[in-house]
Amino acid sequence: MPALELMTLSPDDLDALRYAKRLLENPGLAAKITHVIGRPIEKGLDLLPQKWAQVVAAATRKSLETAFQVALATMYDTPRARSWERLHKLAAATTGAAGGAFGLAGLPIELPVSTTLMVRSIADIARSEGERLATPEAKLACLEVFAMGGRSSSDDASESAYFFIRGSLARAVSEAAKYLVERGAAEKGAPAILRLITQLAARFGVNVSEKVAAQAVPVIGAAGGAVINLLFIDHFQDMARGHFIVRRLERAYPPEMVREEYERLPH
Repeated sequence: MPALELMTLSPDDLDALRYAKRLLENPGLAAKITHVIGRPIEKGLDLLPQKWAQVVAAATRKSLETAFQVALATMYDTPRARSWERLHKLAAATTGAAGGAFGLAGLPIELPVSTTLMVRSIADIARSEGERLATPEAKLACLEVFAMGGRSSSDDASESAYFFIRGSLARAVSEAAKYLVERGAAEKGAPAILRLITQLAARFGVNVSEKVAAQAVPVIGAAGGAVINLLFIDHFQDMARGHFIVRRLERAYPPEMVREEYERLPH
């Protein structure tokens, strides 16, 4: 214990943690979209049809189920010193243009495609921060990113949004990881997987609703849809970079020390 008490983060690692916190705790997607389009996205909500919430919920869940299968099937431990965020952003902007052209009707097709692009980009970032993507824990850590980037009204305001979200997902992630280790693959309808996807969907759906509301504004259209999708993937790339910096530091230092330092840092 005395040795642990004397441990401190190196100046470079403390700078990395400061950068991670700036990414993870800064204004969420809604604020970024509002800044770009110049009007509150709440105005877009009034323009959506009555059953938009059901469409968003169904598309969100389908997209996460797709992302989960992509994570299991295509994430490998290929070493990579850098990630390719710009390439993934370009692809996301292209799908966003299509989504903006078709509006809410195109969401069930566009969102799974965008989410698949995002999970690949998230995995790319994870690899660049030293994650071993062949492990179930690393694959599930990539999916955790979809729950990040903003508080809900039920969150505990006494701690950081980032660690609150990780804590709220911890049991579901642990059960899903244990299931994958024992089975080696995910069976359709497995309770451990369904519980995790349900929890992820509850938070990811908030960001999807904000994206849909922004695209509902009449002046947005196809070009605006590309911009909104660019903000959408950029937001989750930021969350991924912050998340995997923290995880990298937790592999180098006691996790409780990293959290204490994180909480001490100013926003």
